[in-house]
Amino acid sequence: MKIYYLFCTLSVLALMHSCTSQTTSIDVLIKNARVIDGTGSPAIIGNVAINADTIYAVGKLENAQGRLEIDATGLTVAPGFINMLSWANVSLLEDGRSQGDLRQGVTLEVLGEGQSMGPLNERTKNEMKENQQHIEYDIRWNTLGEYLEHLESSGISTNVASFVGNGTLRNYVLGYENRGPSAEEMETMKSLLREAMEEGAVGLSTSLIYVPSGHAQTPEIVELAKIVSEYDGMYISHIRDEEANLLDAVQELITIAREAEIRSEIYHFKASGKANWHLLDSAIQLVDEARKDGLDISTDMYMYNASSTGLNVILPTWAKEGGHQKTMALIEDPTKRQKMKEEMDFHVPADKILLVGFKNKELRHLMGKTLQQVATERQKSAEDTVLDLIYEDDSRIQVIYFSMSEENIEKKLALPYMAICSDAGSYTNEGIFLEQSTHPRAYGSFARLLGHYVREKQIISLEEAIRRLTSLPANNLKLQKRGKLQTGYFADVVLFNADSIADRATFDQPHQYATGVEHVFVNGVQVIRNGNHTESFPGRVVRGPGWKGYHD
Repeated sequence: MKIYYLFCTLSVLALMHSCTSQTTSIDVLIKNARVIDGTGSPAIIGNVAINADTIYAVGKLENAQGRLEIDATGLTVAPGFINMLSWANVSLLEDGRSQGDLRQGVTLEVLGEGQSMGPLNERTKNEMKENQQHIEYDIRWNTLGEYLEHLESSGISTNVASFVGNGTLRNYVLGYENRGPSAEEMETMKSLLREAMEEGAVGLSTSLIYVPSGHAQTPEIVELAKIVSEYDGMYISHIRDEEANLLDAVQELITIAREAEIRSEIYHFKASGKANWHLLDSAIQLVDEARKDGLDISTDMYMYNASSTGLNVILPTWAKEGGHQKTMALIEDPTKRQKMKEEMDFHVPADKILLVGFKNKELRHLMGKTLQQVATERQKSAEDTVLDLIYEDDSRIQVIYFSMSEENIEKKLALPYMAICSDAGSYTNEGIFLEQSTHPRAYGSFARLLGHYVREKQIISLEEAIRRLTSLPANNLKLQKRGKLQTGYFADVVLFNADSIADRATFDQPHQYATGVEHVFVNGVQVIRNGNHTESFPGRVVRGPGWKGYHD
C-alpha cells in the first residue's frame, strides 16, 4: 500500500476532516460522486480513495490527490455487485472478461447451483467432457478448489466463489442411481464435502428438480448440511418444486435449515405456472414465519417473468433418472416413448416455450422459434416434437419458459432478504457466444433492477437496491471484506449513471450489453473504463469461512 504523508500522520478520520494544508497521494481518487456504501444508509456526496487493492477512505477527502482521478459528478459509486447464482463457470473458461456481467457492475460470480466443477473422478470428468456443448475446454483439475485456482491463473476480470453441488457429490459416489447412499458412501460424500469446504467453498447447494441432485431425500441433505454448518457455510437450493407443490418444497428447505442449524437460501424464488401464481403469498409467509422463529433464511431472484432451463424438464421424472444417455435409450423404445408422451408435464403452453440453445448445428435455425411453431412446421404434436428435438440434438436443449407473474416479481423484490442473480453465464456479444441464443437475464438482470424496478417503478429505493446487490449477499455468505464501501475492504467498486442505467437485451435479441455503467474496479484494478473493457484480469478466488486461511 503506497501512502505518503507531509508534516502530519493521517488516519482515515484525519484525512477526511483535518490537515487542510497537506496532500495525501493515493492510487485512485473518485471525486464528487453520490456515494452509496452498501449498508442501506442514505447516499452522500463525497469521494472514494483506493490504494492498491483496498479502499483507503470514503468521505470528503479534500486534500487527497490520486495518480488516477475520476470526476464522478452525476454518477453513483457503490460496492461491486454480487451475482448470487451465476452460470459463468464455463463461459469464463472461454473468455475471462465476463463482459455481460461486468458491464452491469457485477464483480463477483457465485457459481455452483446443485452441481459444481468439482470434485471430479475419471468417470465424471469423462462425462463432463462428453456433455460439452458449443464451448469445449480441457479439464485440468479434480477438486473444486483446483478449478477455481485454474480460473484465477487463466485470467478473469471478475472474482469467483462457488458452492459445492450435492449432485456432483452424488454423481462422484453413486452415479445416477436413484437410491439412498450406504453408510460408507455417505462417509465418502462427507469427506469430499469437507475437502471442498476447506478449499474455500461457500457452502452446499442442491438442485432438486434435476438428477442426480433430486435423488437425495431430506435426511441425506440434512446430514450433509450439518457438515457445512460445522464450517459456518450456507445451504442453498433450487427447491424440489416451484409449481403446484411449491409450499412443500419451501417447507423442506426450512426443515433442513432447522435440523442442520444452517443459514439457508432459496435460489430464484418463484411460483411457476399461472395456476400456481397465487401460492407465492403462502410461500413468503412460510419464509417470514421461519425467520421470526430465528432461522436465517434468505432468497434470491432474477428480474424477468420467464425462466430458462432444459426442454427435458417436461419429461416425467423416471425418464431422466439415469442421466441423458438413459433418456436417449428410452426415446428409442416405442413403448417407453409412448409412456413419456402420455406423462409429459407442460406447465406452460407450447407457444410459451422459446427454443434458445442447440448442440447440433443443423438445428440452430430453430433458435428463436417457439415449440408450437416447430411442431406446426413439422406437422407433429408438441409431445412428439419434444422427444424428436431432444433425440436429434442429443442434449436437453436450452429453452425459455414464460411462466411467471410480473406482479409477483414486484412482490418478491419488496422482501428485505431478497438478493439478486442472473442464473446465466456471463458472455461477450461476439464470437462463439453468438452461436447460441440465451435469456436476456444474462446481459440485463442487474441493470433491469436499477433501471426499471428502482428508477421507473420505484419498488425499492436505490440505497436498498444496492444493499441487496452487495452487503446482503456478502454477509449471508460470510465473505471477508466484500460488499461495502468501507475502509480496509477490497476495492470492488462500480460507478454508474442512476438516471440512465438500463437493460438492452430482449428475448428476440438477447446479446446486447446493458448501458449506464461507466467504470468498474475489481481488487483496485480498473476493468471497465468509460463503458469499455480494459483487458485487465485482476479477478480472484473468494473463499468461504471454512477455508483454512480464513480469519474472522
